[in-house]
Amino acid sequence: MSQTNQMSYSSSSSLDSSSETSAEKTVLVTGGAGFIGGHTAMALLERGDKVVVIDELNDYYDVNMKQDNLQLLHQFKDRFFFYQGDICDAALIDKIFLSHDITHVCHLAARAGVRPSIDNPFIYGQTNIMGSITLFEAAVKFDCVNFVYASSSSVYGGSLKEQFSESDAVDHPVSQYAATKKSIELFASTYNHLYGLNCTGLRFFTVYGPRGRPDMAPFKFMHRIINGEAIDQYGDGTSERDYTFVEDIVKGVLLAVDKPLGNEVFNLGRGTPCSLNVFIKTVENLCGRKAVINYMPEQPGDVPRTCADTSKAERMLGYQATVPLEIGLQKTLEWYHGFQQGEAPL
Repeated sequence: MSQTNQMSYSSSSSLDSSSETSAEKTVLVTGGAGFIGGHTAMALLERGDKVVVIDELNDYYDVNMKQDNLQLLHQFKDRFFFYQGDICDAALIDKIFLSHDITHVCHLAARAGVRPSIDNPFIYGQTNIMGSITLFEAAVKFDCVNFVYASSSSVYGGSLKEQFSESDAVDHPVSQYAATKKSIELFASTYNHLYGLNCTGLRFFTVYGPRGRPDMAPFKFMHRIINGEAIDQYGDGTSERDYTFVEDIVKGVLLAVDKPLGNEVFNLGRGTPCSLNVFIKTVENLCGRKAVINYMPEQPGDVPRTCADTSKAERMLGYQATVPLEIGLQKTLEWYHGFQQGEAPL
């Protein structure tokens, strides 16, 4: 297993005295075998926290990739613990809290993807909503210090605003996936109101990077362009996404874990959207090969544009995204080449 491409996730020194960076933590990371979850669990372990991961290891994408993520975490033998299971299993969740004295929850498990949620809404409702309620209940029952959870930029629907702000109305989701994420935010507000549970929701904006999901554009486009396979372009290429490198996202997650704030929601993005046409051109340049493109109609559930206003996260968390798209894609490509060679790099 290669130890190359190690990322640095040190927390910002700008946190004020209300932060909990110096306190000993035992963090439950749900979905910790996945893309963002695996990077987050690694960052927590590297800085000295005890980490407990629960992941059902479903086959939404290659389970071997998830096993590789877990293999990286197992090097921290004394501080890492793994449970394969369903976050809807209340008995198992209670057992984990009791066995490990969980102090913080970092809830990143979810059924992912906008388009699949339209085809199978029931499983999205079960995992994303019922699973989250199970975790909220346990966090209250066992006096959790802070509950951080993944929301999504998809809650903004088809907003045409220049930048998306946490104060915007998000009452019109355009996919079942987006609706589940909005629902979790509402439940977080309820649990904070009823029980005083500190809850922080993080609206992620199009996360990419090493060990990324193979169904996402960065991985899929690189793979197909390098191998001379056609890519599917939905729409005319003018749609824009606020691509955010996973290293920046994880730094934001750790800042949120360390700072209980009552009930808050933050955007984690860059605020510099890129059109699909420019994105494809950038990947072509990095790969040194032109893309073969299948031009497809726009798909239901897709939105024309995402762009994060990160001023609230900067002000209250000390968050700042620093990795430009081309640099992040270059790092992703370096990882991809190692992945293809079976090196399973970091």
